[in-house]
Amino acid sequence: MKKHLLILLTLFSVFVATAQSRGLKIAYIDMDYILEKVPDYAEAKNQLELKAQKWKQELEQKRNDINKLKESLETEKPLLTKELIEEREEEIKFLENDLIEYQQKRFGPNGDLITQKAVLVKPVQDQVFNIVQDLAESRNYDFIFDKSSDMTMLFSAKRHDISDFVIRRITRAAKREKLSGKELKQLEEMEKQEELEADPEYQDRQKKIEDRKAERERLIEERRKAQEEKRRQYEERREQLKKEREAKRNGVKTDSDTTEGGDGENTSERPASTSREDAVKAAREERERKLEERKRQIEERKQQILEQREAAKKAREEQRNKNTEPQEEEENNNTTPQEENNQG
Repeated sequence: MKKHLLILLTLFSVFVATAQSRGLKIAYIDMDYILEKVPDYAEAKNQLELKAQKWKQELEQKRNDINKLKESLETEKPLLTKELIEEREEEIKFLENDLIEYQQKRFGPNGDLITQKAVLVKPVQDQVFNIVQDLAESRNYDFIFDKSSDMTMLFSAKRHDISDFVIRRITRAAKREKLSGKELKQLEEMEKQEELEADPEYQDRQKKIEDRKAERERLIEERRKAQEEKRRQYEERREQLKKEREAKRNGVKTDSDTTEGGDGENTSERPASTSREDAVKAAREERERKLEERKRQIEERKQQILEQREAAKKAREEQRNKNTEPQEEEENNNTTPQEENNQG
């Protein structure tokens, strides 16, 4: 068993590697699953199961009759002659053989149950075969497997399963005869659309499109929120300026004699058209203030850099002076007597 499993794994690995290298398209169906979902087959299968249940009851009745004959023979054996006993035993043997033949006839390898089940399955299998052929041609499949067959499938990705699509095709085929020309055309268009949606490559393309659309909507939403935030900040700034102007106007109105520029002009009577000019002027002053602040920071940074450079230069000079002093002392210590006399 392990040897067979190893061989299957090896063959499957080789097949997958080949499929990946050559770009093969693979799909599979589950015939058992399809048969369960086809209405006509399910109904006929239920009728066949009722027949099988009836056959089982007949077998059980025959078996019970044989057992009763055996019990009766055992009870009456002391009273029967040898010829009667043999006759009873032959009758029982005949009934047992008849039971075996009946069981083989109904449930044997070539019995009624297997034969009628094959008759039920055959039309559905033919439909599935034709649909699979059409799909293989329209979608360019290289291989389509049956998961319920004797071939062992160690792994099967759900996205390669086309069983549901085959079931829809079979179900609609039964309804085509009752449809009008217009309804039939609509059904064919619907089938084409579903065929595209069931295609894994189409699904991948649709997923990429949806991802790009979602990303685009996310960026648009972020830009919209940013614009709303800017608008909110602008409104807050505008309200603040408005409040400052109102406060200034109220102050000028109450203290007109002591405030600067008290030339008799009532500032509270300025026309409403100057409010925008005040906002522009305030914004300009704010920008100028920020520029001045930026310049001041730059000058401070420059001054700081110059101071650091001067400090570093001074430290290097001090280090250089420390290094030269020991050399001069050593030269003074190394003077010869002749040099001392000459100096004297």
